[in-house]
Amino acid sequence: MKLYTTTLAPNPRRVRIFMEEKGIEIPVQEISIMEGEHKQEEYKKISPSSKVPALELDDGTVITESMAICRYLELLHPEPALFGSSKVEQAKIEMESRRIELELMLPIASAFRHTHPAAAALENPQIEEYGIAQRENAINRLNLLDEELGEQKFIAGDDYSVADITALCAIDFGGLAQIEVPSSLVNLSRWLENMRSRPSSAQQ
Repeated sequence: MKLYTTTLAPNPRRVRIFMEEKGIEIPVQEISIMEGEHKQEEYKKISPSSKVPALELDDGTVITESMAICRYLELLHPEPALFGSSKVEQAKIEMESRRIELELMLPIASAFRHTHPAAAALENPQIEEYGIAQRENAINRLNLLDEELGEQKFIAGDDYSVADITALCAIDFGGLAQIEVPSSLVNLSRWLENMRSRPSSAQQ
């Protein structure tokens, strides 16, 4: 197998953290989005949609979308169960993962693509008003997340899961979109310190 990844992008980082948590080692190849390597014909033979990350299996099958890659790796390496063990755990993790993707990661990505000068090559035209509005949506979601983490240790309950990986990657990427976690959000700050102290997060 080979993993095509991009160092600074949040979605490829999700897969790399997942692999670290599982102790999985796969050869990787860096694809520079900022230099447009994901749009080049050589890479489009691997990922016709130009998506990164992409996991190429030994038989030539290619899996794109970070959560699809993680689910495949979980089937190969069931422990620790980062998608949950019981039916209820799996449903809750799926629910929270989807909420974080749509309500936090997407607004942060949109704020970056529409307000950061370096993203002008990725989003043409940039619409600054839209980016600012998405920044506000992300901040509102951080406040809600702080409330939720007042009731539980992790995003989806009592155990660390792929939902925590998604939230961490979204929040860390938020700095590029001028989105920071206020110190007043004590529950979220506690969770964030916990996440950043994990070896898997520090190395990716």
